[in-house]
Amino acid sequence: MTEPAGLRERKKQRTREAISNAAINLFLEHGFDQVSVAQVAEVAEVSRRTLFAYFPTKESLVVHRFADHETESARMVRGRPEGRTPLEAIREHFLDGLDRRDPITGLSDVPEVLALYRMIFATPALLARMLELNQTAEEALAEALADTAAVRPGEARVAASAIVAVLWTLARENHRSVASGHSADEVFPQARAAAEEAFGLLEGGFGRLGVA
Repeated sequence: MTEPAGLRERKKQRTREAISNAAINLFLEHGFDQVSVAQVAEVAEVSRRTLFAYFPTKESLVVHRFADHETESARMVRGRPEGRTPLEAIREHFLDGLDRRDPITGLSDVPEVLALYRMIFATPALLARMLELNQTAEEALAEALADTAAVRPGEARVAASAIVAVLWTLARENHRSVASGHSADEVFPQARAAAEEAFGLLEGGFGRLGVA
């Protein structure tokens, strides 16, 4: 008897999470470069072949935690309410993330999140992979701007590059502040002010994009 598709997907997701959790725990304890894929597979109790079926590279064992955010800004643009500009939609989403202490904004003092960010920023291979995610985010956002906001392709590419760079810079600065020993609540006022200032600068160049 074959399993229902939904059950198979849930089992795959559980296996994926178990492998990633085992990998990240090992990496945080021993260092990313000191742990082999074979060691991860052994602790996760899967074969190397199974591991690579879920995670094609060692780096993807870590950065897949951020993969859902690759197209986040693009989704905000495509799903924005009528009358809202693309930049307004992205700004509101980022500010809401600060309010919720969303780890993607860098404003999180959860120990596991802090440790994960520290490892990423201290490991060139992981940092390079994160920058690849940013490139994907730029491409997705540029496409969304061109498709849904009637923005010329050249304008869309420049705007997407600037917006993604600002989001990345804000997140890194927030993480640095929290990692220096301050709580997320203590950092929040300056993080909010920095975001407002950054989006104000973007508004001067891209605020009218998508406005008829």
